[in-house]
Amino acid sequence: MTSIGVLQIVIYFLILLAITKPVGLYMARVFNGERTFLHPVLRWLEVLIYKLSGIREDAEQRWTQYSGALLSFSVFGFLLAYVIQRAQAYLPLNPQNFGTPVMTPDLAFNTAVSFVTNTNWQSYSGESTLSYFVQMAALTVQNFVSGAAGVAIAIAVARGFARQQMKTIGNFWVDLTRATLYVLLPLSLVGALFLCSQGVIQNLHPNTKAATVEGAAQIIPQGPVASQEAIKMVGTNGGGFFGANSSHPFENPTPLSNFVQMLMIFVIPAGLMYTFGKMVGDTRQGWALFAAASVMFLAGVFVCYPAEQGGNPLLAKLGIQTTASATQAGGNMEGKETRFGIASTALFATITTDASCGAINGQHDSFVPIGGLVPLFNIMTGEVIFGGVGAGLYGILLYAIVAVFIAGLMVGRTPEYIGKKIEQKEVKMAMLAVIATAASILVFTSISVVVPFAKDSYWNPSGAAITNVTNGGPHGFAEILYAYTSGTGNNGSAFGGIGTNTPWYNLTLGLAMLIGRFLFLLPLLAAAGNLAAKKKVATTSGTFPTHGALFVGLLVGTVVIVGALTFFPALSLGPIVEHYLMHQGKLF
Repeated sequence: MTSIGVLQIVIYFLILLAITKPVGLYMARVFNGERTFLHPVLRWLEVLIYKLSGIREDAEQRWTQYSGALLSFSVFGFLLAYVIQRAQAYLPLNPQNFGTPVMTPDLAFNTAVSFVTNTNWQSYSGESTLSYFVQMAALTVQNFVSGAAGVAIAIAVARGFARQQMKTIGNFWVDLTRATLYVLLPLSLVGALFLCSQGVIQNLHPNTKAATVEGAAQIIPQGPVASQEAIKMVGTNGGGFFGANSSHPFENPTPLSNFVQMLMIFVIPAGLMYTFGKMVGDTRQGWALFAAASVMFLAGVFVCYPAEQGGNPLLAKLGIQTTASATQAGGNMEGKETRFGIASTALFATITTDASCGAINGQHDSFVPIGGLVPLFNIMTGEVIFGGVGAGLYGILLYAIVAVFIAGLMVGRTPEYIGKKIEQKEVKMAMLAVIATAASILVFTSISVVVPFAKDSYWNPSGAAITNVTNGGPHGFAEILYAYTSGTGNNGSAFGGIGTNTPWYNLTLGLAMLIGRFLFLLPLLAAAGNLAAKKKVATTSGTFPTHGALFVGLLVGTVVIVGALTFFPALSLGPIVEHYLMHQGKLF
C-alpha cells in the first residue's frame, strides 16, 4: 500500500462519518412526519400525490397489508418495465432505432426483475441495446421506486422495534412517497448537476459519428446519462447507462466524480443507521450498527487494497516491476482505469459490494484472487456492511436478532434487543431469510456447474455442458458463483468473464433476484409486526447492553461466521484455491 492510497481511504471514511448524523436526523424527521426544510417546496406535491392516488396519509397498515402493498407495487412495476422493453421499437426517443428482437423475452424478464428488485444486473450493454425512452421510463423510474421501497421496508422494521402494543407498522404508500420525494429526488437532482459539471453527458442526441486520427470510423454514444447516474448511486442501484458502467468516462470522468460517487453510495445506508437510533429513542443503538458496519468495511478495504497493490507474483517472477514508484503505480493494474488507480478502484469495489449497488469503476474479474474474494464475500454476508438503501439497515437488524439470540443462549436467559424480547418467531423469521438466500446461491451455482445441458438453450438433454465462461478451473467456477451471489444479494456486479445473456442464466438469475429480495425482507416484516405488538421490557442489571464494543464485536462475529460457515467450501473451490495455484505458478 502507498501512503497516498491509505490517505484516500481515511479521508473518505471521515467524510462519511461527518455526514451520517445530519442525513440520519433529516430522514428521521421525514419518516416521523415532521416538518423539514424541504416541506415548503415539496409538501404540496406530496399532498397532491395522496389525493390523486386515493391514499389516506393517516391510515396505517398491519405487516400483512404492508407486505401486500409492496408485492402489488412490485408486480405492477415488473409488468410495466417488461412491456416497455419489449415495445421499444414502437416508442419515442429511439434515435438509434433499436428494435424489439435485441430484447428477447428472457432478457426483458431478467432486466425487469433486476430493476424492480433494486439489483440492476445487466446481461446487456445499454448503449447498444436500449432506447433513451426505455432507459428513462423503465429503468430510471425503477431506480427511484425500488430504492424508495427498500427505504420504506427499513423504516417499517425500525418501527417494529420502536413501537409497543401496536398492530401496525406504518403505511407503505406514504413511506414510499416520502422516500422518493424528500430523500432520493433531492439528492439525485444535486448529484446529477454535480456530475454534469464534471463532464457526465446529459442529452437526447443520436450517437455521434467521428473519425479517429488513423482515419477509422468511430461511434461515440450519447444519451441522458447524468440523470440515471445520480440515482444509480444514491439509490444503490448500480445499473449503468453504458456497459462499462462507472469505468466509462461519460459516466465517471474525473477522480473527483469518482470520490463523490462513492459517497453517494453510502450516504443513505449510513444515515439510516442513525435514523434507526433516533426512532428507537437511543442513538447509541444506531452508532453501534454504524460501528459494526465500519469495522467490516475497513477490514474489507485493507484486505482488497494490499492484495491489488501487491500485484501478480507471476509477473514479478518474469522480472516485471510490480512495486509502486515515482514513475508507475505498480501492483495489479489490469482492468483498472489509470485516472483512478489501484487504491480508488479497490475502495470502490469494496463500497459497491458492501452496498447492494453493483456499480464498478474497474473489472472485478481482473482482480487477483484475494482481491476478488473481498467483493464476493461482501455480497455473501447479505450486504449488511452499510448495505443498500434500506436493505442494509433491515439486513443488519436481522443479524442483530441472531446475535442477541446467541448471547442469550450463552448466558441462559431470554434475549432482548431495544427493549423487546427476541423469541421463537423472530429467530425463525431471521433464519428463514438467511437459509433462503444461501440456498439460492449454492443450489443455482451447483446446477449451472454440473448439469450437462446447454446453457444457451432452454432444454437440451443431450447437449454438452456449456457454461459460457471464458476461463476454466477455479476462476471459471468463481465467475458462476459470483453471478448467483450477485443476483441473490441484489448487487448486480459481476466477474465479467461469464456470458449471461442466455435463456438459462437470464431466467435463473431472475429467480435468484426475486428470492434474494422478497424471501429476505418478507420474513423481516413479519418479525417487525410481531415486535410492534410486544411490550417493552425494563432494562435491568442482567440486560445485555447492545450499544457497546462487546455487542459490536458479537454482531461482526455473527455476520462473518455465518458467512464463513455457509460459503467457505464454495470459496475454497474458487478464489482461495486460485490464490494458491497462482503462487505456485499454475494458471487456468
